[in-house]
Parts: sequence; structure tokens; C-alpha cells
Amino acid sequence: MKKFALTLTAISIFSWHVYADDVSLTIYNNNLGLVKQTRSLEFDKGIGFVRFDEVAALIDPTSVHISPAASGIEILEQNYQYDLVNTQKLMQRYLGKEISLLTENGDLHRGSLLSFDGKYIMLRGSSGEITVTNAEQVVDYRFGSLPEGLILKPTLVWLAESDKKQKTGCEVSYLTDGLNWHAEYVAVVDKDDKNLDLSGWVSIDNRSGATYKDATLKLVAGDVHRVTERPVARGRAEAPYMLEAKAVPQFEEEAFFEYHLYSLTRAATVADNETKQISLFPETKTTAEKVYTFEGQVSYWRSRQGKSKIKVNLEFVNSEERGLGMPLPKGKLRVYKADSKGQLQFIGEDLIDHTPKDEKVRVFLGEAFDITGERKKTDVVDLGEWHRRETYEIKIKNHKDEDIVVTVIESTPGWFEWHITRSNYEFKKVSAYRVEFQVPVKSDSEEVLTYTIEY
Repeated sequence: MKKFALTLTAISIFSWHVYADDVSLTIYNNNLGLVKQTRSLEFDKGIGFVRFDEVAALIDPTSVHISPAASGIEILEQNYQYDLVNTQKLMQRYLGKEISLLTENGDLHRGSLLSFDGKYIMLRGSSGEITVTNAEQVVDYRFGSLPEGLILKPTLVWLAESDKKQKTGCEVSYLTDGLNWHAEYVAVVDKDDKNLDLSGWVSIDNRSGATYKDATLKLVAGDVHRVTERPVARGRAEAPYMLEAKAVPQFEEEAFFEYHLYSLTRAATVADNETKQISLFPETKTTAEKVYTFEGQVSYWRSRQGKSKIKVNLEFVNSEERGLGMPLPKGKLRVYKADSKGQLQFIGEDLIDHTPKDEKVRVFLGEAFDITGERKKTDVVDLGEWHRRETYEIKIKNHKDEDIVVTVIESTPGWFEWHITRSNYEFKKVSAYRVEFQVPVKSDSEEVLTYTIEY
């Protein structure tokens, strides 16, 4: 594939960055960011235009707000210009105007541009001679200047009226798409599955079209409502890369409205087309519990087989007493455990929701290999209209070399009045639609739960 060089006399094309006196960046976990920049801008006396060209490519122009520090300035009009220069647009603007082409064999062609279809370029020379050049043979296009209306960077333009010529600081704020963040957690369980080492990270993904240098960074956790509109399609490169940070306490957490705000205690640069990872909190120890659950009411096909899997969950409480206590933003939690040789192995992952302090976190890791469950209905008695008695038998087999307790979860017909008339194990009515039994099963043995329900 041939490479092409584009030359503009006295014009350079470069990627843009947000370099300002002060940059503040607040990122929400629904592809939204709030950018606030403070910069000195010059205003002429009377009515004139002021340009601000360091903005994100995916900016929402309707969200822009400018606040000059000095008095005597009134904003009359606001425009967002994003017709960025590229080869196709230059060729369109130069139809009928003179350009130069340099081919790979060193020939220089100069003339008025008659047409360009992406494959061939047609020029009329000063003598009237018409030449057609294969675009694949062109290594350099040369244009005299940048046509009016085309810009190098997305730009905000204000029409402002000032009572005098002055330079003053202005705070410019706007919302932009293309900024997102999510939390990720790593847990290492000890050999007895009773304690774990937990660390948290945040991953920030910037596809907004701007780099925010040395920004004050804040992250908002919570479900912020947005009005959904059809987005304007604007191309962005798909080339993120990872930056790691040291696992030290770097975020301060606080309640904010009905959400939680996490503020980084240092400045950070968030580059365009970058995924950056920052430690949310250092590794901490907490107690945990491995919980086996069996839900016998499965799909029709599996129920015909009579057997279902036993789910393995890891539970811990997000409390200060247990070494935690920071409200945990939603994210993926990966769990590891050391094998007999001391090497960490991955044992499962799950998504956790926003979790306040003192709430329980349950992580589903997979299905048990050495524990099986079998559920069947053993008796049905029709006791009259809207009245029935059913008996169920649930068999749990434990092939492990340790004793276990399995939580058997049964769904109940909550739209009826019901009660369990007989059970060989104690049960807990969790809700109108759910009842739980705790069934202890010794090593390499089986236990059978039998209960009768009337409704």
C-alpha cells in the first residue's frame, strides 16, 4: 500500500490537546464527561469574535457555558465549528483552483483541478493541456492555503461585546461523550476459603478526541439519568493502550447527591485513545464465606433429567469492622487462589453492583464439580378448588473430603396463600416467592431434604 504526503503552505496538521491554566475532569460511568477549563482570553472593545480551540471532538455544543471573570463582557452568540480538514474536503474546495501533484517517479504536475474521484485526478495546465493522473502514483499533494471554513481542530467561537479591550480569565465548561470509567477488583482467597486479600482499580477510557493534561480528576459512581438522543456520528481511532499505576491510596470518597464521588488526590493526564488504570484502594484483608446454593426449579429440559448444578458463591461484608467500608462502585471482581505449589490460579469472576458500606457482596464463581443435586416431586394431592398439597424430595450428594452446608432455594407460588406443613430441615421464608433450607452434608455422603407445601 502506497503512502501519501499532504503539504499545505504555511499550515501544519497535528493532534490537539487540552493545555490550559487549569483543567478539571469529572467522568461518569455512562460514557459521559464534564470538562471545565480556565484560560485567559482576549476581548476587543465593542463586538468581536473570541475563539477557543482546545475542546473535545465529541463535545455536546448545547452544554457549553462560559463565565468571564471580568465585568463588562456580554456573550451574544455561540458557535461550534467542527468541519475539520482532510484530503477529500481540500480537493472539493480546490475544484477550479491551481494545485500541484508529485508522482512517485518524480514528475511534478501543476494546473487547475477539474475533478477527483478518489482514483484519478484531472488537471488543466497553463497551456490548456489536460492530464489525468492515477491517484495511487501520487506521493505529494500541494495546496496554496487552507480554504475558508475548514479548520484544524474543533473550535468554539463566541460573539462577545466588551466595554473595553481586556484580557481576563474565563471558565469554560461542557459535557462530552467518549469518556467512561469502571471499577475492577482482584481478590485472592486463602487455602481455607475463609479470608481474602482484596484490591480495587479504576479503568478510565478516553475516546473523546482530546487529551486532558494534569487535570483534577473526579469519578462519579451512580446511575445518572440522561435523555437519550440519536448521536452524531464522528469517527474516532480504536487504539487504546494500558497505563499502570502503583497500588497506593489515591482516591478520597464522599457522598454526593444520591451518588458517590471519588476524587483523585493528585493531578493526572488522561490522554486521547488511552485506557488508564489507577488504584482505587490498596490491598486489604477481609473475612469471606464460601456458600453453596442449589436451585432445583430449572428449565423444563434439565428438570426432566432430574439433576442440577450446585452454584459456588463467595460472600463478604463491605464494612469497616472487616477491613473495608468504602462504598464500592460497580465493576468486575476476579478471584484467584494459590494451588498446592503456591501459584495463583484464576477461579472465577462476577459483576458486582454499586455496593454501599455495611452491605453484603455475593460473587458467583462457578459450579461445584464434586457436589450434585437432584430434585423431584413425589406427591400431589388435589384438596379442592384453588387448594393443593405437594411434596418434594431434594437429594444432595457430597463427594468432597470435607463437610459442607448447601443452601437449598425453593420458589413458592407467591400469588397464593401457602405454608409448609412438614419439613425434615429448618427453613426460612425469605419472601412470598422464596424459601431457603440449610442442609448440612458430611464428607462423601448424601442427605435428603423432604418437605410438603400446601397452597
